[in-house]
Amino acid sequence: MSSAPHADTTLPEVPDAQAVRRRHASKSRFAWARSGLFWRTFFLIAVMISASMGAWVASYRFIERTPRANQIAAQVISMVTITRAALAHSAPDLRRELLFDLASNEGIRIYPLEDDDRVEPPPETSLMPIVRETVREKLGAATRFAGTVNDAPGFWVSFKIDDDDYWLRLDRERVAGTSGLQWVGWAAITLFISLIGAAFISRLINLPLARLTAVARAIAKGGQPDPLPEAGPTEIREANRSFNQMVDDLNRIESDRAVVLAGISHDLRTPLARMQLEVEMAGFDAAAREGMQSDLRQMDAIIGQFLDYARPTDSTTFLPVDLSELLRDVANDATRITDATVTTMIADGVVIMGNAVDLKRVFNNLVENSRRYGSPASSEVLEIEIACDIRQGRASVEFCDHGDGVPDADLDRLLRPFTRLDTARGQANGSGLGLAIVERVVKRHFGTLRISNRQPHGFQVTMSFPLVTTRR
Repeated sequence: MSSAPHADTTLPEVPDAQAVRRRHASKSRFAWARSGLFWRTFFLIAVMISASMGAWVASYRFIERTPRANQIAAQVISMVTITRAALAHSAPDLRRELLFDLASNEGIRIYPLEDDDRVEPPPETSLMPIVRETVREKLGAATRFAGTVNDAPGFWVSFKIDDDDYWLRLDRERVAGTSGLQWVGWAAITLFISLIGAAFISRLINLPLARLTAVARAIAKGGQPDPLPEAGPTEIREANRSFNQMVDDLNRIESDRAVVLAGISHDLRTPLARMQLEVEMAGFDAAAREGMQSDLRQMDAIIGQFLDYARPTDSTTFLPVDLSELLRDVANDATRITDATVTTMIADGVVIMGNAVDLKRVFNNLVENSRRYGSPASSEVLEIEIACDIRQGRASVEFCDHGDGVPDADLDRLLRPFTRLDTARGQANGSGLGLAIVERVVKRHFGTLRISNRQPHGFQVTMSFPLVTTRR
C-alpha cells in the first residue's frame, strides 16, 4: 500500500520581537541623526517649553485650588448672612421690594424651601468638597447645596430664618472656578506662542551655521562669496573671523600657485625647447634623433599633465558650451590623428555651462587613454565609442573602448593621482594623472564621473553635467 503524502507542517518563521524592536530603534536613531539642526533645536526647545508649561499649570491648579475654594465659600457665606439679616430685620411690607432689588441688582434670588422640591446636586468639581465643608462650618451642618431646584439651574444654598427654610440661588458663573476647557484654551494659546518663540530662537541659533554652510558650499563650487559678518556672539564672531581668514589664505595660495605654475612652465619648457633644437642640429643618426625627440615629447607631455592637474578653474568665467559640437570635433580629431575607428552617437543641442578649452582637454585625455589601453590583447584594432544625450534632465557623455578592461577591485584606484595600472591595461608612458585630471575638471563643472568595465569586455567612462537653464 502506498502511503498518502504528508502535508508540509512547517510553520512560517516568526520574527524575533527583540530584533524588530532593535530595527525600529535603529530606524528612529537614523531619522534623528539625519534631521537638521534647526529641527533638533526646535524640537528640544518645544519639548522643554511644553513640559515646563504643563508642570506650571499642574502646580498652579494644585496651589490655587484651596484659596479659590475658600474665596467662593466666603462669598457664599457673606451673601447668605447679609441676605438673612436683611430679610429678618426688614418690615414685612418691604420684603417684596427687597427681594426684587436683590434679584435685579445682585443676582440673588430667594425661594421658600419645600419638601417636594425636585433637587439635583451641584456638579462635583475639585473645589466643591472644600466649599461645602467651609460653608457648613459657618452656616450649620444642615446646610444643603443644589445645582438644580425644580429644573431651575444655579448654585443653590439653603438657610433658615426662625423656623422657615429658604433657598438662596446664585448664578453659577459667580461661584464657578476655571473650567477644564478654559485651561485647554489658554494652554493651546500659550503653547502656540511658545512654539513660535521656539522657531524664532532655533532660527536665530542656526542662522550663522546655515550662513557658514552656504558660503562653504559656494567656495567648494569655485565661487567667491562675500565674507561672513564678524558680528554677534563671541563664538560666532570668532568662527566667522577664522573662516574669513581661511578663505583669504586659500585665495592667496591659489594666487601663489598660479605664479608657481607660470614659472614651472617657463623654467622647464624653455630648456626642453633648447634641447629639442640641439637634437635637430646635432649630427645624430635618425634612430637616435627619433628616440631623443620621443623622450623630449614625453617630458613635455608630463609637464603639461602636471600643469593641467594643478591649474585652477574659475566657474565665474563659464560660458554656454555646445557639447554636441565639441564632441564631434574631438571625434574628428581622433579619427584624423589616430588609427582608431570612432563611432559617435551624439544628440544635437546639448548645452552646458563651462570652459570649452578645459572640457576639450578632458575629452582628448579620454581619447588618449583609449588609444593607449583600449586595444584588446587579441587584436590591434582600436575602437572608440563616443555618446552624448540628455538623461533625467542632465547632459550625459560616455567614452567607451573594447580593450581588456580593468580588474573591478582596481577601478577606484584609477582616479587617484599618479596611479597607473600598466599590468592591467598594457604598458605605456605617462604620469598617471589622466583620469585624475578628468575627474577634477568634471567636478569643477559641477558634474559627476563614473568609470566601469563593459560587458563582455571594454572600459567605459560616464560623465554627467547640469544643463543650461533657459529663462523666459
